[in-house]
Amino acid sequence: MTIAPSASVLALLDYAGVAVFAATGALAAARRGQTIVTFAFFAAVTGVGGGTLRDLLLGAPVFWVHDPRYVAVCIAVAGLVWALGARRWNVPVLLWLDALGLAAYAVIGTAKAAEYGAPPLVSVVMGVLTCSFGGIVRDVLAGRPSILLSREIYVSAAALGASVFVGLTLIGAEEYMAGLIGALITFGLRGGGLALGWSLPGFGDADPDER
Repeated sequence: MTIAPSASVLALLDYAGVAVFAATGALAAARRGQTIVTFAFFAAVTGVGGGTLRDLLLGAPVFWVHDPRYVAVCIAVAGLVWALGARRWNVPVLLWLDALGLAAYAVIGTAKAAEYGAPPLVSVVMGVLTCSFGGIVRDVLAGRPSILLSREIYVSAAALGASVFVGLTLIGAEEYMAGLIGALITFGLRGGGLALGWSLPGFGDADPDER
């Protein structure tokens, strides 16, 4: 069977997103000096957590339950991170891998929501949840400050990339081209935040009790 270009590109982005998010989960476990079991658990939670929430909200079959290759990818990535050793990895690597996962899953989550008949705005929200929820759970489990509590460009990058993807498909663009453009925009904005210090304005000064 010949796979359409849109299907093949989105499938590639899907596995890539799972793999890089799984790597960030395993690296978070590595920085805490945890065991290989914790590596695998963090990798799986981060890799499939956002997609799981998306599918539950959409009333869709949870993707990794019906296709165990996703969990296998998470376990394989955890093993790779363990084998290479934590000293080969550092915080910038973790952040850039997370940016790649953010870009891929912003598009994948949005595309799947649209496939299940969600309106454009809801599709964008599902894309944002898909690419951010796993990382939020990872940070909570690792005892790290959540990215949501900072002014860094993160969710906003995913929302813009997902919106561009939806907008391009609505005007008749090929899904695979819209997906690539949406992912590149998401990665470019997040990358600008990492490399150039771009951030969003905050609401005045923080309450001293909340600092």
